[in-house]
Amino acid sequence: MNAEEKALLSLHLIPKIGNITVKSLISHCGSAQAVLDLPESKLLKIPGIGQKTIDNIKSREITDYAEQEFAKAEKQGVKIISYLDKDYPFRLKQIPDAPILIYTKGQFPIDRKQPTVAVVGTRNATPYGKKLTEEMIEKLSPLKPIILSGLAYGIDIHAHRAALKHQLSTYAVMGSGIDVIYPSAHQSTAMEMQKNGGIISEQAFGAKPDAFNFPARNRIIAGMADLVIVVEAAKKGGALITAELANSYDREVGAFPGRIGDTYSEGCNKLIKQHKAHLVETADDVLYIMNWELENQAAIKQKVLDLSSLNEEEQSVMNTLLQNNKELSIDILSIKSQINLNQLAGILLNLEMQGIIKSLPGKRYQVA
Repeated sequence: MNAEEKALLSLHLIPKIGNITVKSLISHCGSAQAVLDLPESKLLKIPGIGQKTIDNIKSREITDYAEQEFAKAEKQGVKIISYLDKDYPFRLKQIPDAPILIYTKGQFPIDRKQPTVAVVGTRNATPYGKKLTEEMIEKLSPLKPIILSGLAYGIDIHAHRAALKHQLSTYAVMGSGIDVIYPSAHQSTAMEMQKNGGIISEQAFGAKPDAFNFPARNRIIAGMADLVIVVEAAKKGGALITAELANSYDREVGAFPGRIGDTYSEGCNKLIKQHKAHLVETADDVLYIMNWELENQAAIKQKVLDLSSLNEEEQSVMNTLLQNNKELSIDILSIKSQINLNQLAGILLNLEMQGIIKSLPGKRYQVA
């Protein structure tokens, strides 16, 4: 820990000073250490700096606190990254109220070349919401996106686990100290994420998951993402705050629509209705919104789908659909797979029930 790092952490730890104020002070004085060294009389002349803030800046307790934080970071394998550091998340640095530093565990720096998708939603996720989350992340997996969320119950943890299932990097931004995994039930997932992703917090060690920390947490999620997807949300809640913040940062926002009257679709429908989010039904909509391109779709699906559990006739039907890379009528499928129509109808029904294919009007079928 050098003097400038210690000074920056000291400023970060001052209660209620705010990231914008700290950056303004550093810009005015030239460095974090210069802020601490500036005489009280000169600090008083800086607009927006009151006596209480100056007392905290001059307090020995703050610098001692910073030393203790660095000691804990070293002991626990936590990397503290400042906004002046080259390893600071590239997208996050672009927002006006980016934290002056973050506590991190896992794989850093984050690859700035990879598309980054924040997946957020209600803690009371329905089977519908969980299914949408899983399907979207699975379909996007060939793109190797980084999946962001907040480690909470519901949509958040489902997004992280879906990302892990498909070998994607996933990062959680927490509203507690980095040593306070919340909820504790997600401890093992948080550990697993650090192998190919990580956890992030701007809170000091030991900080509890107090309600007022979460809007601040949400701005980091929005700031780190290229795109925020709201899967399910009530009329009010953290997911809608994240969407609003993403809009204010000029980031793209998408939302899955839901049935009218469903509590946890009201927020999504509201965002879409007010033109604050793109309507998203499938991963293809995400690709369209962001102008992202996958490699050859048939090749991708061949990689993603595991056909080993299917019988010979089912594999023949799937290979026919994959090779043609488009919807096919049952008659064409029968000809190409050399399976009679009666037998083929049963095979298609079974594949559809497994969620591997989907039926379309006019007895046409395609890979799901």
